[in-house]
Amino acid sequence: MLHNRRSFLGKAALLGTTLSIAPWSHLAAAGISPADPLDDALVKEYVGAAHKDLDRVRTMLTEQPLLLNASWDWGKGDFETALGAAGHVGRRDIAEFLLDKGARADLFVLTMLGETAIVKSTLERFPQLLHSYGPHGFTLLHHAQRGGEAAQNLLDFLNGKGLTETFNDVFQKK
Repeated sequence: MLHNRRSFLGKAALLGTTLSIAPWSHLAAAGISPADPLDDALVKEYVGAAHKDLDRVRTMLTEQPLLLNASWDWGKGDFETALGAAGHVGRRDIAEFLLDKGARADLFVLTMLGETAIVKSTLERFPQLLHSYGPHGFTLLHHAQRGGEAAQNLLDFLNGKGLTETFNDVFQKK
């Protein structure tokens, strides 16, 4: 019999077992249940705000902590999180805020942030990721360009690997 996280937690509760890590205890204290789906409009607004408005992201996350890793599907499987949004527009302040709150990092955002050691080691282990696409089809090269001076080493590294395709190149193919 397969178990998922929800059934495991439910059975643990029935048996009177307490888990050593209670990831939602702070949410339960605030009356927030992780089992309740988030409102679609709220998720869309949150991801949209992460492209440009740190104050709005802060406010929304304070009011609804479960938004942290929520993603919005812009259509045809183009999923984007707030962190992904901040990454492809080069909003270091928003990305760092979200990471400080525990958002799940990805290779694209780490590239924009100029996390050279992490990105290089990941690409050395999984070289096919050089040709992967992030939200909206943005490439690693695009993210390195958006990272500015902090990501210059990665921009040089990606160019040295022969990576030249940016979003405009991808978009023109569609």
